Amino acid sequence: MKEDFAPISDQDWPFEITDMLSGFAGGLNVYRTMAHHPALLRAWSDLREHVVNQTSLGAERSEVVILRTGMQLGSSYEWHQHIVRGRKSGLSDLRIARLSGPLDAITGMDALLAGGVDELFERKCLSENTYTALKAEIGKHGILDLIATVGFYSTLGLILNTFETPLDKDIADELAKKPLDRFRS
Repeated sequence: MKEDFAPISDQDWPFEITDMLSGFAGGLNVYRTMAHHPALLRAWSDLREHVVNQTSLGAERSEVVILRTGMQLGSSYEWHQHIVRGRKSGLSDLRIARLSGPLDAITGMDALLAGGVDELFERKCLSENTYTALKAEIGKHGILDLIATVGFYSTLGLILNTFETPLDKDIADELAKKPLDRFRS
């Protein structure tokens, strides 16, 4: 962990964003790291609300996109954080585990969403075939929300990877009790 960007404690929380400490910003190490730049964290808040809570993808599809994005970024923090969130949204351990592997091992809608994520990383845009398939399944808002989710979590993943932000203790404890079971459906 880069000590000069360690997650900010309650005692050292910036005055300018005191009102954010009791909300999402104080709840996760990633946002405690972002709190080193209070204006950025404040600006981040509205986009976070949409991407995390108001997305047209819904919780389950959103978690598929986030997990695949975390895998593409090599972000251990995002991957592990979203194993827990993915389970809560209804994803089985088998579905989650498949999202960390080759695209041809992923099935159904998960494959379409993961393929879209992969193309955004590899091609920097969606192919015409993927665009057409996504539009039929999730519509125009869904395509924009998929792209915004990949962008949002890419920014977080880059922050996490650069500053080596540690996984939140509650998530680490939960995963220690119930590690990802790659064989249960």
